[in-house]
Amino acid sequence: MRISKRSLILLPLLVMSPLKAVEFRSLFNGKDLAGWTGKGYEVVDNAIVCTPEGRNLLTDERFTNYILDFEFQVPPGGNNGLGIHYPGSGDAAYTGMELQILDDSSDKYKDLKDYQFHGSIYTMLPAKKGHLTPVGEWNHEVVTVMANTVKVELNGTVITEAKLDELQQKFPQHQGVKRRSGHLSWCGHGDRVAFRNIKIAELPMAADDEALKKDGFTQIFDGKTLENWKVEAGSEGHWVPSNGVLKYDGRSTAGKKDLWSLKEYGDFTMKLDWRWNGLGPLMDRPVINAGGEETGETLKVEELDSGVYMRGNISSQVNLWNWPVGSGEVYGYRTNKNHPAEVRAGVTPKEKADKPVGEWNRMEITMKGDRLTVILNDKKVIDNAQLPGVPVKGPVGLQHHGSSLDFANIWIKEL
Repeated sequence: MRISKRSLILLPLLVMSPLKAVEFRSLFNGKDLAGWTGKGYEVVDNAIVCTPEGRNLLTDERFTNYILDFEFQVPPGGNNGLGIHYPGSGDAAYTGMELQILDDSSDKYKDLKDYQFHGSIYTMLPAKKGHLTPVGEWNHEVVTVMANTVKVELNGTVITEAKLDELQQKFPQHQGVKRRSGHLSWCGHGDRVAFRNIKIAELPMAADDEALKKDGFTQIFDGKTLENWKVEAGSEGHWVPSNGVLKYDGRSTAGKKDLWSLKEYGDFTMKLDWRWNGLGPLMDRPVINAGGEETGETLKVEELDSGVYMRGNISSQVNLWNWPVGSGEVYGYRTNKNHPAEVRAGVTPKEKADKPVGEWNRMEITMKGDRLTVILNDKKVIDNAQLPGVPVKGPVGLQHHGSSLDFANIWIKEL
């Protein structure tokens, strides 16, 4: 991927130490609204322009930790907004959070509240005033969202800095401030506000690499390449590393679409982070009891599916999915009636410990002999479960199941 000088920003990030360059990708191709959903916007002169009918235009993808870099142009009295952590329905200012985009110098806004000026987090936090370019000129804005923090930089000046946990305590009734992931959205009010050069750098959760190394772990995804993995012909461009995140778009055309490690492992502990970045269809999925049996009841969920394969065996797969039972179960064993009841119960999660869809999950998987333990977001969901017949050694794999998702911070320790 060719990266222009403009596409590199040097920032002291929690997840990247020491100071490193951050790679951006485009969210807008300058030609059409591919990757965006909504009505009332058009493409004019390589820019997305809100029309009088424009309201919400949102990304098809969901984001959690990122740097968003874009330019915008506001007509006299123009009003729009940037929705972050937007779930895709409702008013983005309340179900998500809205960062104001506004010609706050207009006489029509002479009675603005502090939290309504450009760059403010609407209804909650005012921004510093006076850093917009003259009306009609292009402005450059960089929005950094990292876990609990939001920062807005306008034309080279930081105008907004927020800690979301503090805002949540101050505004407990606000639904959006509780969220930590979601779509991006332009929040139109019918004014011809324009956006161009929209790009994003997605970032992983923070991890203590030095502590992991001291504890005997080896990084098998270096955040930049796939040198420790076997990439089948047809998977190129679908499993893509960037800024420490391994992005999979769910669209590999390879005969074997899964991603397998080159090295084989026997007994090990594997640590990794994962999150859903795209959408899935709504489907009815079974409720499963503690014994691993389907109760006959179903719940409608967003169908999202992947997994981590143990020792080269597709049956010994630690599931990543949005089913009611939760991630961590071993579907190939739970559904195999040839296994004893205690085996099928053992590979059924004790609880659903998944974070809300779109947020990062942290998982630890230990295979020792034929025994499996899975810790998800600090909760032990599978405890010393037996996997009869599991191979004694083999590669680990990241599963293709048609869903788009991200992986990061993949480490392994041989036992």
